[in-house]
Amino acid sequence: MVTAVAAGAALRDWRPTDPGQRALREAFLGFLAARPADACLRSCEPGHLTASAVLLDHDGRNVLLTLHPRVGRWIQLGGHCEPEDATLADAALREAEEESGIDGLILDPGPLHLDVHPITCSLGLPTRHFDVRFVARAPEGAQERISEESVDLRWWPVDRLPTDTDCIPELVSLARTRILPGSVRR
Repeated sequence: MVTAVAAGAALRDWRPTDPGQRALREAFLGFLAARPADACLRSCEPGHLTASAVLLDHDGRNVLLTLHPRVGRWIQLGGHCEPEDATLADAALREAEEESGIDGLILDPGPLHLDVHPITCSLGLPTRHFDVRFVARAPEGAQERISEESVDLRWWPVDRLPTDTDCIPELVSLARTRILPGSVRR
């Protein structure tokens, strides 16, 4: 299971260049320090860490988004940490493979972006997701399969993203700088 220690180590090693993301990283670390026993468990009612992945195709020209049943919008793949996940990156990769139906994804192990959002998740109570977002790339020729957790899956050209999204354009832009040849890693 992802522990507060493991999650904290991943966040402390990450060096965001954006001041807002640096401040959010400090807030996540504060939350982990305040809730060391349950910050990564969905049973933590005040909120809990989740992990997601912006999944780009092999060429970085398309992003796979899911039409989330509870949210009702196109979002990146992701979800709760499970007992078999040793790290947040493990959770993001597992969620991306489960929700996309694609094996052999390559995940950059460093966080890409952080977000906190209110949601009513599986607890049935209003809570917050402290989402740690990663970037993944699909193998060449990958074919998605809709899972039980998605209403729909669709590859979207990175320059023609759906309009009913919050931060998908920003995430895709960040993800593309991370994976394209010649890009600078942060």
